[in-house]
Amino acid sequence: MIEGADISFVHLGISVSHIEKAFSIGSFPIAYYGLIIGLGMIAGFLVAQADAKRRGQDPDLYLDFALSVIFFAILGARLYYVVFQWGYYKDHLLEIFNLRQGGLAIYGGVIASAITLLVFTKKRRVSFFSMADSACLGLVTGQIIGRWGNFINCEAFGGYTDSLFAMRLKRSIVNENMISQELLDHLIVEDGIQYIQVHPTFLYESLWNLGLLLFMLWYRKRKRFTGEMLWIYLAGYGIGRAWIEGLRTDSLLIPGTTVAVSQALSLAVAASAVGILFFAGGHHGKARGKGK
Repeated sequence: MIEGADISFVHLGISVSHIEKAFSIGSFPIAYYGLIIGLGMIAGFLVAQADAKRRGQDPDLYLDFALSVIFFAILGARLYYVVFQWGYYKDHLLEIFNLRQGGLAIYGGVIASAITLLVFTKKRRVSFFSMADSACLGLVTGQIIGRWGNFINCEAFGGYTDSLFAMRLKRSIVNENMISQELLDHLIVEDGIQYIQVHPTFLYESLWNLGLLLFMLWYRKRKRFTGEMLWIYLAGYGIGRAWIEGLRTDSLLIPGTTVAVSQALSLAVAASAVGILFFAGGHHGKARGKGK
């Protein structure tokens, strides 16, 4: 482990001596966060399009949708974040347009993408659920990659831990608003430098989504009905996000409560998706049985 490193996984012997959040081309700064999000979008599109080809669908349909959804997904992710941080943004209206510091909530992007897909499929007169079965593979791929933007920004972490994956961060590179009292109670000082030690929840979610993607890729040839892959994604992601959100120190809260909005939404989405999978799967099985 490198002494004085910006970031260290203390029990794994992995360190990053100095982390840069942006680079410049001429006088124009480019945030690594944005590049990582962009890479996730491109990878997600390629995965969704490849699955569409496998299923005999028109791959150009997914290209048209991708060109339509990118703007609305980013807009939805930003609006979701701003709405649940309105106490800050109502006094800093111009900051709403500053995406360089992060502030995108994945659920806002998912909701906006679903609405965009609904409108898109209605106009093109194709099946929403059929396209969603491939699109959700691309979505979870993008999430796997996109979470590493949080690593670059030193955000989306959890409370104190000394577990195997414990991540130590220089306090000076972290937004003070994300540092809980629990982390301050476990503040680490080495050679006069203050550190916090946290759950790397960005990593947990990236790995959880990787496992979900691998399962979906295995299961897709076994699916029983159109739309099943979408409900599997919503159930799997919802369960994982509900657990991970409970560890985070920067959760967006339902106004007037201490309840994390993404945790509540994840539980509701997961429960609904599991119910639909159980009901629709059972109904499909009975229908097949009657056809024999």
